[in-house]
Amino acid sequence: MAERSTAAVDVAGNSGDEPLTAEADQSTADGVAQERRPGTEHDQAQGDQAQGDLVVADSVPAQALDLHSGHKLARRYRLEECVTRLDGFSSWRAVDEMLRRAVGVHILPADHPRARSVLSAARSAALLGDPRFVQVLDAVEDDDLVYVVHEWLPDATELTALLASGPLEAHDAYQMVLQVSQAMAAAHREGLAHLCLTPGTVLRTFTGQWRIRGLAVSAALRGVRSDTPQRADTEAIGALLYAGLTQRWPYETDAHGLSGLPKDLGLIPPDQVRAGVHLGLSELAMRALANDGATASRHEAACTTPEELAKAVNEMPRVRRPEPSFTPPSEYPRPSYARPSYTAAGPVPPPVPAPPAPLETRTGKALKWAVSALLIAALGLGSWQLADVFMNKGGDPIDVVPQTQPKDDKPKQAEPIAVEGATDFDPFGDSKEKPSDISNVFDGKSDTYWQTDRYYGYAEFGNLKSGVGVILDLGKVQQVGKVTVTFKGETSAELRAASGSAGSQPASFEDYTKVASGSGTSVTLTPDKELESRYLLVWLTKIPPESSGTFRGRVVDVKVTS
Repeated sequence: MAERSTAAVDVAGNSGDEPLTAEADQSTADGVAQERRPGTEHDQAQGDQAQGDLVVADSVPAQALDLHSGHKLARRYRLEECVTRLDGFSSWRAVDEMLRRAVGVHILPADHPRARSVLSAARSAALLGDPRFVQVLDAVEDDDLVYVVHEWLPDATELTALLASGPLEAHDAYQMVLQVSQAMAAAHREGLAHLCLTPGTVLRTFTGQWRIRGLAVSAALRGVRSDTPQRADTEAIGALLYAGLTQRWPYETDAHGLSGLPKDLGLIPPDQVRAGVHLGLSELAMRALANDGATASRHEAACTTPEELAKAVNEMPRVRRPEPSFTPPSEYPRPSYARPSYTAAGPVPPPVPAPPAPLETRTGKALKWAVSALLIAALGLGSWQLADVFMNKGGDPIDVVPQTQPKDDKPKQAEPIAVEGATDFDPFGDSKEKPSDISNVFDGKSDTYWQTDRYYGYAEFGNLKSGVGVILDLGKVQQVGKVTVTFKGETSAELRAASGSAGSQPASFEDYTKVASGSGTSVTLTPDKELESRYLLVWLTKIPPESSGTFRGRVVDVKVTS
């Protein structure tokens, strides 16, 4: 898709997860154009033109909204904490009471001059559906309010927080620029720009995946526009890489908790700012920042689009994760009493103390004789009874062997259990994964299947989540012997089960206990102990490749037997 000539898209530098005061947020909005290029007022116009005519619209008078903690939107989203209040809009941490999960919400008055563009940008971002971006879940105009609901990632860490403790390792910086440039290249192919990429809008999850929030929405909220959005986003990625390598903001002004560069030096390469910086990444940052003097000195062309930057990252040698250092354990000191002494003839082992001699008293002697007498009497009585059994005084022998019933060695026949219904289960994503095809998992047909969304880069769901799955409803609590699952392609899966006492289908992942696991194209999952349950969860943890760089899971059939 052709690049937009003017990208009036919303990029909230705080998409709900980033607490900002109004003062800090205002400084971000007022300084977006200024922080991309170093310099004084004299060269500001030239810097703005070089960065793509990035413009921040005039401030809009704030309009009071009667909102407070506990307020509900659409009888579903309960507002918890206001994290941004600026320029007529506010951003909140909220709870989706229907799905019982945390979300972020941007709220504007319906008559706000940017309300239309915010709704349009949010719906465009939602249609992209790329898991590398924080997903827009809802965009609604309701009476006198317009609000946008998006994912909330409590386990992800902003780049701002990561840089507070020091620069990134070379491997982390490489992964960050690779994943962010590839994600933004995909967005621009669909005509979407960010325009407000900062260390506060880039997050790293606990799995090491980098995600971007505020695509299109943040810029619309702040009225940020650019005639060359690809150039603006590419320079912003270069600034993120520069900051990750040096822990310095690549302009003269301090921003995002980072110190700027010294005055009057211009933009110097990262490897001249801090010792030990990876040279290839340092050069890449300069190419993205499009500093012609610096890049020309290294005989490399500037990168002016995210696509060019992603290609440049792929062409450089891959930066591998550093090997963990190993410190051999120190020898455990021997206790002083265990250390041998030495003579001229060699070590002398420590003396072994002799056991104490037993003490025999008069009472002990009497007890010994009494026990001996009892043993002799018991032996005599037992011998007499044994002889009586064999002789039986002329009668028939007595059968003293107990009679036992013949043992039935025939195994119990497994009976099929009908699946009454199924539900797609995505507790760590947007909660829905192709629900219209879910009945295909128990229709008994080999030519139909249910499939997951498409994931990029990693078989473990793009490193975005631990898995997705299908909940099977057996209609009532039953004894489950095994579950056989047929997949398209090599797939790893777990069998999890809800408690037999569950009155309704649990909605939380923690309510399902792992009872078996396996991998393959046809997997038989047998519980490690007796299992009684109504609700079973087939949980996919690793999915096969669909094409180059993409992965998708497909479940053809599920059979449950007792």
